[in-house]
Amino acid sequence: VQLQASGGGLVQPGGSLRLSCEASGFTFSRYWMYWLRQAPGKELEWVSRINIRSATYYADFVKGRFTISRDNTKNTVYLQMNDLKPEDTAVYYCAKSSTEILYTDYKTAVRGQGTQVTVSS
Repeated sequence: VQLQASGGGLVQPGGSLRLSCEASGFTFSRYWMYWLRQAPGKELEWVSRINIRSATYYADFVKGRFTISRDNTKNTVYLQMNDLKPEDTAVYYCAKSSTEILYTDYKTAVRGQGTQVTVSS
């Protein structure tokens, strides 16, 4: 299983970034996909998830600002992040559910390498 996140960088408050995560080594369309993040000195937290039918779910702190989507033809999941705030600064990871079809808690999700997002003026 490989999950390679990309698209992070330095952005000013109020700016936007689009993260991508290309997956391989499993049947992408049969798994829930997640975006997680971890800020320095803080625990890993769940940001968003998308199920196999592309229904989407968001943590309260990103609702209305972030949008998750998936393209099963490209084995890729995206996170469009708008109106970024300094508190969004973190390493962002994509992850897959630990079992096919069903939701599993993000703490048991299989995580790939992350991408750094820094929001600062």
